Amino acid sequence: MENKLTTKLSTTLLIVVIFILATAVIGFGLSPSVPILLVISMIVLVARLRGVSWQESQAALIKGITSGIVPLFLFLLIGALIALWLATGVIPTMVWVGFKMLNPQFFLPTALLTSAIVGTLIGSAFTTLSTVGVALMGVGTLMGLNPALVAGTILSGAIFGDKSSPLSDSTNLASAISETDLFAHIKNLMWTTLPAFGVTFLVTIMLGFGHHSGVGTTQKIASLLPLLQPTWWAIVPLSVLVVTAWFKLPAIAALMINILVSSAAFLAQHSVSDFSDLLVHGFKTTSNNPTLILLLNRGGMSSMMDTVMMIMLALALGGLLDGLGILKAVMAPVVGHLQSQGSVVLATLLTGIGANFLVGEQYLATILPGQLFKDSFTRVNLSGLALGRTIEDSGTVTNYLVPWGVAGAFAAQTLGVSVLAFAPFTLFALLSPVMSIASALTGIGLKTTEVIKKGRYVFLF
Repeated sequence: MENKLTTKLSTTLLIVVIFILATAVIGFGLSPSVPILLVISMIVLVARLRGVSWQESQAALIKGITSGIVPLFLFLLIGALIALWLATGVIPTMVWVGFKMLNPQFFLPTALLTSAIVGTLIGSAFTTLSTVGVALMGVGTLMGLNPALVAGTILSGAIFGDKSSPLSDSTNLASAISETDLFAHIKNLMWTTLPAFGVTFLVTIMLGFGHHSGVGTTQKIASLLPLLQPTWWAIVPLSVLVVTAWFKLPAIAALMINILVSSAAFLAQHSVSDFSDLLVHGFKTTSNNPTLILLLNRGGMSSMMDTVMMIMLALALGGLLDGLGILKAVMAPVVGHLQSQGSVVLATLLTGIGANFLVGEQYLATILPGQLFKDSFTRVNLSGLALGRTIEDSGTVTNYLVPWGVAGAFAAQTLGVSVLAFAPFTLFALLSPVMSIASALTGIGLKTTEVIKKGRYVFLF
């Protein structure tokens, strides 16, 4: 198939794909689903004219979707869990605690640290966003803060936690691709991760001190507190979440256990038909307070269907670009001309970022540059640790900045803020590749094969 789609044709197709997606999503503000479907149809048609059978294109398309079955199913579970946690008072309790403990000046750095700690403990940015993220989003918005700023701050912390946790799927994947020890990989990540997080933390402090809530906001929060009805029960599902993470249960298993525990609490006071409606359609508060309705009416598996649809299309596009050899045809000539350590790192970063915008799938955007540039890292005497960190600083984190990306679409759906709105405030994701480039240019924290061969890892913090 690679011979049927030449480098020139593959390059042209990629340019057209980028143009259509950028024009439709950024230029016209459209949902990504329609332009993605359009470019999929275009690629399949062009491939057929070049001798690729319908069956070959279909196989590549299906393979792409299959690679994302786990996160797609995960989204449905998270939609159900959000509804259950709202109905059983878990999220309202977290919001109530947030109102009691926080003030606008210190909310942003506190939200950043909270989501970072939770993300590290459970090893999943998705689960962090759908639990404490939803609660923090409600608190910040009602405090009068810009929703996009709040979302970007929460997301920055969640990504940091996911990236730094030995329980994280993406971190384990990067370690496996680079063929390095997991904990050595995480330790080496800190050369770029800690500076990016540190800058993000300082910025949130400055932005927080620039905000003061007015009397109206304070009164609105005070009027909501009696309506939130906090419960000690919230400790149970939160504890279950931590315990399942501690025992390193897969995300699907951990969420299913939490759903079962929360379901038992709900069914103790409600009918089976109410339970079924809750899981499918989400939670609907009985309060007439418009602010509370906006805050709590969410969740349910059906709420995730727009996101699931868009992600299926993005995965199908990624499957075509990868399965038909389009991405490799474009990158192969570039890889052979890289001679310096800095150029190899930069090319890997750009490939990971580009793959995210082209295929919309975090894992594929991590695997692809890892496979393409593994030999290049060896050729310029860079260790697997350098490769692992580079693909994490690009393929892993930047997927949250892509409107049609799996992670970006999920974050937008869960937090209720569009990707284009929160992307400029997701400083950790923006700064991670910058710190990686700085490391490559200065050599600080850049692990070489000479150091590995001498049997001494040098980690300076």
